Amino acid sequence: MLGLVVGSFLNVVVHRVPTGWSVVRPASRCPRCGKPILRRDNVPLISYALLRGRCRRCGERIPARYPLVEGLTGLLFGAAAVRFEDTGQLVLALTLIAVLIALAATDLEHRLLPNAIVGPAALAGFALSAVAGPAAWWTYPLAAVAVAGFLFALSTAYPGGMGMGDVKMGGMLGLFLGPYAALAVFVGAFSGTVAYVALLAAGKIERGSALPFGTFMAFGGLVALFAGPQLWGLYLNLIGAA
Repeated sequence: MLGLVVGSFLNVVVHRVPTGWSVVRPASRCPRCGKPILRRDNVPLISYALLRGRCRRCGERIPARYPLVEGLTGLLFGAAAVRFEDTGQLVLALTLIAVLIALAATDLEHRLLPNAIVGPAALAGFALSAVAGPAAWWTYPLAAVAVAGFLFALSTAYPGGMGMGDVKMGGMLGLFLGPYAALAVFVGAFSGTVAYVALLAAGKIERGSALPFGTFMAFGGLVALFAGPQLWGLYLNLIGAA
């Protein structure tokens, strides 16, 4: 239930932050007719289903992103509650999940990774990581510098292939995930490559088209959050180094 409510708020973030609007005021309203959304029409998932995906007043279609973000946030919050028993780790996980969903949806829709999301998230990530693992607090800023530096080098070597938003997001992941942020970048690059090849083969994009790397890096961040140590152990076993 908490995840559904947070997901509803994340939709506001995705819609307003790229335009510089406040996420608090004015109250949610239809972008076509400008009428405020009634409280009964703002219940996560349920209202979308009852309204059949359209504004009650003017009939404007509500983007499918709204129920998708709400449902995905709810599912991942529930998965995190099962996966992380330690309170500190759970709070860190829930925060990172919310941030990654907001960034993924914003990058997919606007091709933008706003500093207004990445900056505060980076500070929160470092604080939560230091509280959850105080003995190894120094590994998180070190990972942030290493990952951001690697992505910056790539963006310099291949101009146009990656933006500074991706670099900053990589640093933010380091402050949340420590060394496993490298895994997040690798999974993001791999999944992005697979998606690119599939879309190219299906004729949905042309050769040389750009994909929102932040969206795929967010997916990699979720994989690293839930299964980072296990995947690293599997890799060590495969190369005989465990």
